[in-house]
Amino acid sequence: MKEAIRRIAPDAEYHTDELCHINELSNTADDPELSIARARVAPGIVTRWHRLIGTTERYVIVEGQGRVEVGGLAPQDVGPGDAVIIPPMCPQRIANTGSGDLVFLALCTPRFMPEAYEDIEHEMGG
Repeated sequence: MKEAIRRIAPDAEYHTDELCHINELSNTADDPELSIARARVAPGIVTRWHRLIGTTERYVIVEGQGRVEVGGLAPQDVGPGDAVIIPPMCPQRIANTGSGDLVFLALCTPRFMPEAYEDIEHEMGG
């Protein structure tokens, strides 16, 4: 790994099938231990149930209000400053319960790779 500064590129945000907008802040092969993405969920949206294979994910809520469902935990409200720890293979989804965007950082170890993503909406009754 080499020292670097990665600047946010607002026009690099893309929409996922999970119903979330993602901007990869740092996700490169030269830093395989960690990826950082800025995730944005619009008001009233609930992301699809999913899990990550072999990847631990952490949400750090930056702005907005949400309700997260993770593994066997009861659904819980989250807001700015809250951190959600999601082990590999743990079912997860998040709902935006506020009137503005729900924005959080998604930190994955090792770095997020698309093949680690598994949609389980059908398994969860969605």
